[in-house]
Amino acid sequence: MKKTMIMAGLLACMGITAQAQDTKSEEPKGKAIVQVFGNFHTGFGAENNDRGFELDRSYLGYEYKLGNGLSVKGVMDIGKSSDVSDYQRIAYIKNAMVSWKTGSLSLNGGLISTTQFNFQEKFWGYRYIMKSFQDQYKFGSSADLGISATYQFANWISADAIIVNGEGYKKLQKNDGLNYGLGVTLTPVKGLQIRLYGGLNESGEDGKKDIANLAAFVGYKHEKFTIGAEYNQMWNASFKDDAGQNGYSIFASAKLSQVTNLYARFDNLYSQNDWNISKDESAAILGAQFKVGKYVKIAPNFRMSMPKADGANNSYTAYVNCYFGF
Repeated sequence: MKKTMIMAGLLACMGITAQAQDTKSEEPKGKAIVQVFGNFHTGFGAENNDRGFELDRSYLGYEYKLGNGLSVKGVMDIGKSSDVSDYQRIAYIKNAMVSWKTGSLSLNGGLISTTQFNFQEKFWGYRYIMKSFQDQYKFGSSADLGISATYQFANWISADAIIVNGEGYKKLQKNDGLNYGLGVTLTPVKGLQIRLYGGLNESGEDGKKDIANLAAFVGYKHEKFTIGAEYNQMWNASFKDDAGQNGYSIFASAKLSQVTNLYARFDNLYSQNDWNISKDESAAILGAQFKVGKYVKIAPNFRMSMPKADGANNSYTAYVNCYFGF
């Protein structure tokens, strides 16, 4: 009896020790999220005399890993109002989310990052200089309230699904419509990635049309260079009938050294039957990026905007963008 009790005690101690070791290997870990985007810009000619220093956006937050695949994240987005008459800074909660990863499955819930153009934005790699095409031209929001799931079927294919309110992270839900999205990412060979995405944003109101989105992306990433191209189509923009928009973006970057990159991009935006001709444009950017230490990047660049409206003149702007983050 004593031997049995001693053996049970030893086994219990071993189990507690093993559990403690497992727990130790999954100790909670947290990290601060700090990203600051700034720039100095100046226009050229009578068509664009805007110039000055600008604190474009700041992200401040914290991410905490709870162990067993669970993590939580909260991020504040501090920027400026889109209303040109509003000179005050504004702040929003961009992320307030819980994530769980087990094996090939990842789940997210709360105020989450959306999947519509997150992949393209990371591939572009210069968010602090310019948003990716769909974000730049308001084809969707970068965050929203809802749930998403991603499953890695094999090394070369993954799929994701998302259901969110549809208003984005800056607005409260005002109707019963939801935004649904499905995406597939393929990596047929090393470095080559293909992304397909389709979404439907319900209007939730009589007399308004549902918004539909379709996006296709292909990119190749090498240790010395990156090249990518995307095509995007949106039907019933702003829930309006026959208010379609489409366009494409082509970009490339080259790594000259450990601290120096060159990059270029060309965007082209159209609206169906010219319903939004005042905002239709072709845009180009060319520049360089220099890494200053671990946390700072400086990126001088030159931009050209070519409006499609009759009588509108091209505008030219020189920028020096700065990034600080960890």
